Amino acid sequence: MTGVRWAFKPEILTIPLAKLLPTKALAADLQFASKFRTILASVREVGIVEPLAVYPQEGENEDIYILLDGHMRLEALKILNSTAAPCLVATDDEAFTYNRQITRLSAIQEHRMILTAIERGVPRERIAAALEVDVDRIRERQNLLKGIAPEVAEMLKNKMANRSIFAVLRKMKPMRQIEAAEMMIAANIYSLKYVEMIYATTRPEQLEPLKGRQKIHGIAPSDLARMEREMEKLNADYKEVEDTHGETMLTLVVAKGYISRLLGNANVLDYLKRYHNELTDGLFSTMEGIATDARRIERE
Repeated sequence: MTGVRWAFKPEILTIPLAKLLPTKALAADLQFASKFRTILASVREVGIVEPLAVYPQEGENEDIYILLDGHMRLEALKILNSTAAPCLVATDDEAFTYNRQITRLSAIQEHRMILTAIERGVPRERIAAALEVDVDRIRERQNLLKGIAPEVAEMLKNKMANRSIFAVLRKMKPMRQIEAAEMMIAANIYSLKYVEMIYATTRPEQLEPLKGRQKIHGIAPSDLARMEREMEKLNADYKEVEDTHGETMLTLVVAKGYISRLLGNANVLDYLKRYHNELTDGLFSTMEGIATDARRIERE
């Protein structure tokens, strides 16, 4: 595969704070914001987990770096009297593009960050202070993936899933966990209620021993069986649509191009507006919808 460009240089540089040039002004009352206090506590107790993103300034001052992302982390370092920061050097100076691609820590990423910190000898108390949570919560997050199938952890590692869903998934056997993860991804829903619904419709033989079927008050066994059939049908329908989605979108994009050329003809457009005005409005709305979906696919 050729032509793939690295977004950042592979090595992390330690750059003096005096050589970092911010690109935006922070609020005067920033130090009173809860988000900044959390960042400040994290930097104080654990250090910089996510390096700052910078780009070398071109021209005479080549040892100056433009700060693309990490302004609050930089401010925290200044308050803590630090002299340097770990930085990733970008190959593009477009801050908007970088920020658009950022996803905040998912539950699994946070779990792995905590494990890494503990392996490096950071006490749980310090991690709890950095995240402003109770020490027991750190133990819970440390054991987040206990009993979770590795395939599920891989599938959900970048998803902003509710932490509490893993306690429910743990009650299922590995194959059912994988099915549940596939259904969550298909529906793009990672809430506790959705996983509890999947659990409620799970056959007893797909649950871990001694767990049994969750008893849902007010729902008869026949209702549970019907919900299970509907969930299976919904999952099958989604997979069928997913298999043909790419081909359908290609057909729609080609059709959009043809219709756009037709509507670009002033005589055709005038005729449609005069005799089929509602149809014309519908065509424009449909083409805009196709264009929006196509842009979404490109981003994904």
